[in-house]
Amino acid sequence: MTYNPLHLLMNPKSIAVAGASNDPQKMGTLQALSILKDGYPGQFYPLHPTEKTVLGHRAYASVHDLPEIPDLALLIVPTAFVIPLFEDFAKSGTKRAIIISAGFKEIGPEGRMLEERLQEIAKTYGVRFLGPNCMGIVNTALPLNLTIGKMDSRPGLLGMVSQSGTYVTQTLLYLHERGIRFSKAISCGNEANVDMVDALEYLGQDEQTKAIILYMEGIRNGRRFIEAAQQITPHKPVLAQYVGGSASGARAGQSHTGALAGPDFLYEGIFKQAGIIRCGSIEELYAHGWAQATQPPLRGRRLAVVTNSGGPGTAISHNADQGGMTVPRFSDALQAKIRELIPPHAASANPVDLTYHREMKVLSTVIPEMIMKSGEVDGLVLHGSVGSGFIKMVYDHIKELAGGMSEEEAARQMATDMTEAVKLPWKHGLPMMVSSFFGRRDDNTAQYMDGDIPVFDSPEKAARGMVSLLRHLEIRGRKPIVKSVLPEVIAEAAEIIKTALAAGQKALDEHQAKRLLALYGVPVTREEIVNSEEEAMEAAGRIGFPLAVKACSPGIMHKSGKGLIELNIQTTEALRIAFRSVRTAAGGKIPSVNNNLRFLVQEMVAGSREFVAGMTRFPGFGPCVLFGLGGIFAEALKDTTFRAAPFGSIEAAEMLDDIRAKALLGEFRGMPAVDIPTLASILQTVGNIAVLHPEIAEIDLNPIILSGAAPIVADALFVLAK
Repeated sequence: MTYNPLHLLMNPKSIAVAGASNDPQKMGTLQALSILKDGYPGQFYPLHPTEKTVLGHRAYASVHDLPEIPDLALLIVPTAFVIPLFEDFAKSGTKRAIIISAGFKEIGPEGRMLEERLQEIAKTYGVRFLGPNCMGIVNTALPLNLTIGKMDSRPGLLGMVSQSGTYVTQTLLYLHERGIRFSKAISCGNEANVDMVDALEYLGQDEQTKAIILYMEGIRNGRRFIEAAQQITPHKPVLAQYVGGSASGARAGQSHTGALAGPDFLYEGIFKQAGIIRCGSIEELYAHGWAQATQPPLRGRRLAVVTNSGGPGTAISHNADQGGMTVPRFSDALQAKIRELIPPHAASANPVDLTYHREMKVLSTVIPEMIMKSGEVDGLVLHGSVGSGFIKMVYDHIKELAGGMSEEEAARQMATDMTEAVKLPWKHGLPMMVSSFFGRRDDNTAQYMDGDIPVFDSPEKAARGMVSLLRHLEIRGRKPIVKSVLPEVIAEAAEIIKTALAAGQKALDEHQAKRLLALYGVPVTREEIVNSEEEAMEAAGRIGFPLAVKACSPGIMHKSGKGLIELNIQTTEALRIAFRSVRTAAGGKIPSVNNNLRFLVQEMVAGSREFVAGMTRFPGFGPCVLFGLGGIFAEALKDTTFRAAPFGSIEAAEMLDDIRAKALLGEFRGMPAVDIPTLASILQTVGNIAVLHPEIAEIDLNPIILSGAAPIVADALFVLAK
């Protein structure tokens, strides 16, 4: 594996800061204070044009005055000063930099030119830099904090890469209150040099980091991103929030970091291809990432639910079930043991519902351990373990009956020894999530958080946190991804495209498209090109009824609803009528193509199940292949999935399992199960064709009809690049 530029950037022995001062209102000062106050053990060199000392340290007027070449330069200065300062550092021998300053490509063409100059300097002097327009890094192992917020003093386990600086720095207090701690956190900014994939690969190698979370507004090198993630995700969970998939999200991302956004449905497929777990909110990203980082991996789908209330137990069970988990009824033997510890009215079957049971040790430790030791479950969600928070809630009502006891004394009397409770996941090798409506002000909740047990503020969220672990269990269970090997370009296929382009065609006609598909092994309908009614009759004799007749021209993109196709023709007379009808419709509606208008006589494939495959090129990812439910309702139902090409047979087969209508691929109402290897091969081949022939802009195979078990392409459209 190649040396990652972030190794030195995240672990410098010396840092020079341009932009720090003695003014606490300046961001550069706040970032310098984070270096000094959060324990950085290396050398700190502030640069300032006039001040002699900055924050108690000798200041230097220029890069040339520094006593040594710093490992890292941190630039927090007005945009106009960035390039000359960066060049001075580069010439002096500094090999890593973080450019906090904004005003580059995110503001438009003028800023883009400035960013290109940074890239030129970096290339000339061999410098790697993060930013511009970022908010720094966190490395809790060193420790090193280059953000404006106070870093948690305890090293963490969760790595983050963010295209927003806010989520690396402004959230530090929010995370502390929830017991979540970074191992490393990296704000990418504009990614002019070091990008998100570099950061992902770095965290993938980092032993301290047990799970990785990504906040994303767009990806510039989609193929490299997918391949990097596929190397990491079978061993280390990677979760992502993508927000560039809507029109407004893409527009905001472009102005924010200059991000290259793509449609949401594309990223949904890309994440599945990469083995990345998608999160719907930043709250979920942090919480699920922390659960993945701290808990033993899930080994199965069986979930235990232990609560002191029926409602939360039902909510946990419902959400777990929706996510693909089961809440199995406990064995009679296990239930008998549980019933010895709970009131007669309480439930023991799973969920275990103690219903206002104040013996917190029974709820928090004894029953959960009994269940974990049973071998009947793979994980546990607990709700209702509460201590001082409960006293604080009711104290005003009970203080007159408490004999003058203070709130603090009452809380101490209710305190529970949670030492063994917080050890349970690692003692038994099973993940545990906690649901509590009481935050860190409750001593039980605080002990869970400080013991690296994920605490969620609702039962539903705790259940979904466990479901997130199930998603990584499924990713760990994927067949190994084998890198796709492209076939050789077939000369005859290349000639079809060359001839069409030379003729000024904007698309291949259907017959040309199917010839090209057949050359690469895709099963297509038997058909013949004809120019007259007589030739149509002769072709029918060779192919046999039933038949379809279609107008065939590169100027015809779609035939349905235009009278350009007649289906299910059973007799010679019906064929004559159909041929004349299609010819009339073609001549009346598309006269501009009459000079190269031909007709297809095509076998009528019997089959009531129809699917669609296609290819579209997306910025940052190149050719991407679509699969979904086909036929006339394809656009209305939008039951589709995407993968970036090229891809192998494993990824192609996974596409088939993505769609909502996947039951149609199995035995269905007397119809046989589809030939999965052949259908998957069609998808893989569509991707290969797109990579081998960049002149093709779009591919649309609709419908792919299942004739018994066999998939056959009944119609094909290839749009050529402009």
